[in-house]
Amino acid sequence: MDDDTTGVFANRDEPIPVVITNPPEPTASNQTLKPYPQEKARSRSPAERLRTKLQDKLEEQLADQGADATADQPEKSTRKSIQDRLFNKIFEQFIPEDPGFEDEDEANGPKVKDRRSRKYVARPNFSLPVMSNNFRRFNARIGVVFVFQNRAIRLFSWADPSHTLSFLAIYTLICLNPHLLPVLPLAGTLFFIMVPAFLTRHPPAAPNSSSSSSFDPSTTDLYPYLGPPTAPARHVKPAPDFSKDFFRNMRDLQNSMEDFSRAHDNAIALIAPLTNFSNEALSSSVFLLVFAAACALFVASGLVPWRAGALLLGWAATCAGHPAAQQVLLSRRTERVLRNGERAARKRFNVFAAADNILAEAPEMREVEVFELQRREEAALYGDERAATAYEPYMFSPAPYTPLSPARISGERPRGTRFFEDVRAPQGWKWADKKWTLDLLSTEWVGERMITGVEVEVEGERWVSDILYDEGVSLLAEEDGMMSADAGVSLAKKGAKGGKVKIGVRKTWEEGNGTGRKGEWRRRRWVRMVQRKVYGPDSKD
Repeated sequence: MDDDTTGVFANRDEPIPVVITNPPEPTASNQTLKPYPQEKARSRSPAERLRTKLQDKLEEQLADQGADATADQPEKSTRKSIQDRLFNKIFEQFIPEDPGFEDEDEANGPKVKDRRSRKYVARPNFSLPVMSNNFRRFNARIGVVFVFQNRAIRLFSWADPSHTLSFLAIYTLICLNPHLLPVLPLAGTLFFIMVPAFLTRHPPAAPNSSSSSSFDPSTTDLYPYLGPPTAPARHVKPAPDFSKDFFRNMRDLQNSMEDFSRAHDNAIALIAPLTNFSNEALSSSVFLLVFAAACALFVASGLVPWRAGALLLGWAATCAGHPAAQQVLLSRRTERVLRNGERAARKRFNVFAAADNILAEAPEMREVEVFELQRREEAALYGDERAATAYEPYMFSPAPYTPLSPARISGERPRGTRFFEDVRAPQGWKWADKKWTLDLLSTEWVGERMITGVEVEVEGERWVSDILYDEGVSLLAEEDGMMSADAGVSLAKKGAKGGKVKIGVRKTWEEGNGTGRKGEWRRRRWVRMVQRKVYGPDSKD
């Protein structure tokens, strides 16, 4: 046998003989030859003939449509079929893509980072042809995993007691000598990969049927280790499509998906009630116990006999897979005892958690504020007293919009709502009072914010109004009476025109009578109490 001949190993223990015939390459002599229609009719059924005709027509249409594309890209040998394009268009209509915006409910709620979104990690979008191709490739190559799974099941189910006892011996050696753990992958590579590969290249000599009577195993070398190899190397290749191994892989993949779904549901049913704080008393007790155990292990982990514990746990788990032990563990009596014990333990722990944790506290209370802003037109700023007091309601804003606020200096308009009824409680809070209350201590919140350039009403409606200074004198002038740059420029222009400039001493706000000296904006503060929303089975929110 030639050394260059390679065998096919279809990801299974026993290879399946598959005969594949490749058509000859088209040449000048045979590319015009076609089989007779009579031969097609004999070898194919009517359904196959109809499918072949439709396929030929589709290929011709695709060849006509993609002639220009294939001329520009001759190296691209595969093209999407009409079915793939049609399915892509259909799936694009109802498959949700990763949106660039958030829904209204998600925008109002707490923002949670979606670690499967394309914004978090750039990954290709869903495509039906790609999904189909990847599934076929994955299913053709997953057989080696299922072979390992089947061998593990046979090992721990005591199908071959000698294999299981050998595993326990090796496990005991590793538990007693943990420094030998790095030897395991190296020994596995030698005994399970390289030695079988060498024996494949040097198989035992098959005895001749004519001289079988003279064959003596004691004197004959079964494995010819010396000399050139007598067999080709075995290569791991994907299982061919629609072969027996391909359908076996699909069967095992189906069963694995069922096993994973059941294991996932059981794990969620066991772990979630203890850790998701749906029952705060129970989850708080679990948190305290886990925290105490972590602190204890952090201090005394060196005193714990980990080797003996791992040894006993491994032997117990392996012995539990014995058929005799399974018959006892899976009996109805044992199942009933375990169920009753679990129910009693859970009940005791719930009673302990309810008695140890007192969570009946009043919800947190806070005070929120909103500012009622009123404004008057600029033309009324320098009119008579009646026009100077004509303020109009503008909006309710969370900021007071003071003369020296950043929004006021940058020229931005105040933000808020026009009606009192549209003011909403903060996210995660609800109203504790029925009405808003006017803050009568205006001087306190003005002093806390260190607001300047305003007049505070200590009686009446408690408005805090802007002070209107003389034209040309800035609010940001120094305290020593120096004029601002804008005032100096305006006075210089008047002097350049030949007019007389008269500069008088401006009276302070306290020296004037206050008539018509209020600015464009005024505001007052409203307060209301809120409390945190309580989410639970008894809450009404």
